[in-house]
Amino acid sequence: METFLLVLLIIDAIALITIVVLQSGKSAGLSGAITGGAEQLFGKQKARGIDAVFQKATIILAILFFILTIVLGYIY
Repeated sequence: METFLLVLLIIDAIALITIVVLQSGKSAGLSGAITGGAEQLFGKQKARGIDAVFQKATIILAILFFILTIVLGYIY
C-alpha cells in the first residue's frame, strides 16, 4: 500500500511540475507589455482555452499532491 501511494505521489509530482512549466506567464505577449498588471488587477481578461485547462489541472494535481503527502505522512 505504501509503495503504491509513493509511486502515485512521484507521478503526481512530475505531472504537477510539467503542467506548471507548460503554463504561459501572466504578462506573456504584447498585451502584457502594454497593459502591465492592469489585466490582473481588474480581471478584464479571463483565462480561456488551453490556459484554463492547465489552471484546472494544476489545482487538481496540487490537491492530490497534498492529500497523498498527508496520507503517506500518517502511514509512516
